[in-house]
Amino acid sequence: MRIGGGRESDNVEDRRGESHTGRGMSVGGRRIGVGAILLALVAMYFGVDPAIVLNTVGTPAPAPEAQTGPAPRPPAQGEMARFVSVVLADTEDTWRDLFQRAGREYQEPRLVLFTGAIPSACGFGQSAMGPFYCPADQKVYIDLAFYSDLRERFRAPGDFAQAYVIAHEVGHHVQNLLGISDKVQAARQRATPEKANNLSVRLELQADCLAGVWAHHADRARDILESGDIEEGLNAAAAIGDDRLQQQARGYATPESFTHGTSAQRVRWFKRGLGNGDLKECNTFEVAQL
Repeated sequence: MRIGGGRESDNVEDRRGESHTGRGMSVGGRRIGVGAILLALVAMYFGVDPAIVLNTVGTPAPAPEAQTGPAPRPPAQGEMARFVSVVLADTEDTWRDLFQRAGREYQEPRLVLFTGAIPSACGFGQSAMGPFYCPADQKVYIDLAFYSDLRERFRAPGDFAQAYVIAHEVGHHVQNLLGISDKVQAARQRATPEKANNLSVRLELQADCLAGVWAHHADRARDILESGDIEEGLNAAAAIGDDRLQQQARGYATPESFTHGTSAQRVRWFKRGLGNGDLKECNTFEVAQL
């Protein structure tokens, strides 16, 4: 990617090295125990939104204080930290422009770098859950060790593959700003487990499509893509499909339990957004065949 000389975002919080412990976690203002956390870690792999996945009722938990003013910038050292900051800045520029064209104002998310575990307004996030977006505090959370797993365990290397991960989570932020996430969450609460999973799949595939929309417009505006980048992005999308992850984990897949979509679906919707950059083409909720 030709993105190394870009500006860094002011919305990165470096909280690596902080120590966080706790026997429970809060999700959407509710408290759940260790057993539910373990079930979630078994069920979910990467790109998880805890507010959607951990729909468990418990005792109320206080929301964290809202942070105001510029976010703490990451330290100068750490090329990967700088890279994700530059990618985040590029998504800010792209989505700000797209929202302005639609007569709306884009509210920038924050990105939190953490190690191991981190408290969020959606609950106590853990590295094993992979990168996630929390709509309650409008923050993307990522342990940069995820990129080692993506490269080594899932054989999806490359800087554009890494950028795709950030763009996908920012896609969830766009869904939140547009009110899509709230509608899906409300529909899931009324649905059967299988239907609720299908709605989650559609939400995730739309975020893949929105990641493609970002790449389309960023490349047109700033010529960021190099030879092989698109293949890296497609490979990353395929690497974290539910069918492939379940097959690797236990030797078989159960489609009714999918929450993110198959490898083929994730590739198809990412390509759809990348191909034309039209947000209207990302309406996964209006198509019969994903």
